[in-house]
Amino acid sequence: MTDTQLYLISPLEVGGDFPQRLERALTAGKGLVTAFQFRVKGIDSHEAAELAAPLQAICAAHDVAFIVNDSVALAKRLKADGVHLGQDDGSPRDAREELGREAQIGVTCHASRHMAMEAGEAGADYVAFGAFYPSTTKDKGPDAEVPELETLQWWSQIFEIPCVAIGGITPENCAPLIAAGADFIAVSGAVWNGDEVAAIEAFAEAFKPA
Repeated sequence: MTDTQLYLISPLEVGGDFPQRLERALTAGKGLVTAFQFRVKGIDSHEAAELAAPLQAICAAHDVAFIVNDSVALAKRLKADGVHLGQDDGSPRDAREELGREAQIGVTCHASRHMAMEAGEAGADYVAFGAFYPSTTKDKGPDAEVPELETLQWWSQIFEIPCVAIGGITPENCAPLIAAGADFIAVSGAVWNGDEVAAIEAFAEAFKPA
């Protein structure tokens, strides 16, 4: 296996049979999946906490970090392992004060080396570049700049902080990102839009050194 690991992002619908699907995915991805991002929109924190509880327990059982998207307040309420911040979700410094030293704090940096360096200086634990490929999950306008593979290479050669590649990534197109130095490949639709076990197994195969 390569050193690259899989970072799973939830679909927006995480009720119903989703906990069972997550259990299957993490079982199939033992050692490959090291983080799960809880990403829900347009619901209050009480409902979000109820939806998160079974998923958080599953992640804990599989030793997978449970990361909350966007909301430091929700991450604190859930005692989550960390939070993922967009550019409009506040600073890593403030999140660190709220969540403590142990929290994993990630920052979306789009295609910007400058944003990534600023995030690192502000204490981020990882930076995320993307979307590398067309994506239905990653929020971006039609004019959003697509990051270059060289950005991953540059980051991994200069900085100790891990980098995440995100956006439209599948088992078929992830190889260049791994080769460029991505520490984590973040995926959502490629896993949840079909058979999650088959998808995880396909990623495991794609992650094997050629």
